Amino acid sequence: MFSQFDFEVIRSALPFLWEGMQFSLGLTLLAMAGGIVLGTLLALMRLSPFAILSWPAGAYVNLVRSIPLILVIFWFYFLIPIAIKHLTGNPYASGIGPFYSALIAFTMFEAAYYCEIIRAGIQSVPRGQVQAAYALGLSYRQATTLVILPQAFRNMIPVLLTTSIILFQDTSLVYVVGLTDFMGAASKIARRDGRLVELYLFAALVYFILCFTASYFVRRLQERITPPR
Repeated sequence: MFSQFDFEVIRSALPFLWEGMQFSLGLTLLAMAGGIVLGTLLALMRLSPFAILSWPAGAYVNLVRSIPLILVIFWFYFLIPIAIKHLTGNPYASGIGPFYSALIAFTMFEAAYYCEIIRAGIQSVPRGQVQAAYALGLSYRQATTLVILPQAFRNMIPVLLTTSIILFQDTSLVYVVGLTDFMGAASKIARRDGRLVELYLFAALVYFILCFTASYFVRRLQERITPPR
């Protein structure tokens, strides 16, 4: 199988593969940022003593975590144009495009997982810290933004980064809406040139190096920020 392995096809494909990698990294960073913001809001809602806030947030998290990501992408890509046509009454109205459909789908999907991580991080902050903040005259909003969340995020960073590594791997699912990420670029070149072994092995090697390296630095970071027992 490896006797006729062609390295030249990989070298010639590098510019196209790099474009796909830029797309994968960009989508990962945007979805990560949006997911953390939305996940933080959902976590605060879930911790709220008011059922009108906690119940919808809990229902959203449980729903999204119970369905495949690829189904969420399909929802936004195919259902949003239908909803826009229904709301505007324009039968020729178009959707928001494959990129924004994928970005919103990834953001809202990852927000459900970030929500549970952030909620656990908030609950890990000692209750005495909260009481001390109130004793200093801070309001609930000030205590949350100045005392609770900074400590919670410090505890959550390794888990958030690990989830983001999985998010990077999941970006390969954008092929279902016609977008070309790193894996999609490798697949297109492999089919075009008939060199499946070379391109798929190279793609697997790149994913392994990036994810293994990122996981290594996450472990080192966790060792540094975890207090000694």
